[in-house]
Amino acid sequence: MYIYNVTINVEESIHEEWIEWMKKEHIPQMLATGKFSKALMTRVLVEEEMGGITYSVQYTTENKETLQQYYTENAEKLRAESNRFAGKFVAFRTELEILSEQHV
Repeated sequence: MYIYNVTINVEESIHEEWIEWMKKEHIPQMLATGKFSKALMTRVLVEEEMGGITYSVQYTTENKETLQQYYTENAEKLRAESNRFAGKFVAFRTELEILSEQHV
């Protein structure tokens, strides 16, 4: 299993509109690609020197090949939809491989 993690720092002036867009439009569109089994959206509880509010969205996918298919088939279009917030956020992406998962 892999996690495609997107960390986004959003300007406070648009963060409420951005959260609604993420919850109601972007995350459902990501899941609708069929390449991710779940999404977890969290707020990062660290004050950034540059200001803004930071969030992390983690999309779980079965394997590296499926993630690569997302990059090839869907990423450009879905990323372009965030242009409505252009200049108001900074994002970076990380790929994580799940080695172990334990539950109580």
